[in-house]
Amino acid sequence: MSRTITFNELRQFKDKLPNGSIRKIAEELNMEIETVRNYFGGYNYKEGKSIGVHIEPGPDGGIVVLDDTTIFDKALSILGLEDYPVYKESEEESKVE
Repeated sequence: MSRTITFNELRQFKDKLPNGSIRKIAEELNMEIETVRNYFGGYNYKEGKSIGVHIEPGPDGGIVVLDDTTIFDKALSILGLEDYPVYKESEEESKVE
C-alpha cells in the first residue's frame, strides 16, 4: 500500500531515528545503506538505488509518494510507532454524537 507524506515530514521522521537505524534497516532488508538513505531523501545514486519513492514539487518540501512502505514500516517499528505522524484526536473529534 502506498503512503503520501511531505518531504519535510519524511526528513523529520528520519531524523527521529536513533543512530545506526539506517544501517540496521539496510541489513535487515539486505539492501545497500545508501539505498535506504535515498529512500529518506538522500541522493547518492552511485552506491545506492532509488526504490519506490516519487517526489513532486510543492509546499513543505514537496509531496512524496512511497509506493513501497517496507523501509518506512521498519523505521516505524524501530521508533515503536504504528503510524507517523501520530495525530491525537481533539476533544471535539473524540465525542460521539
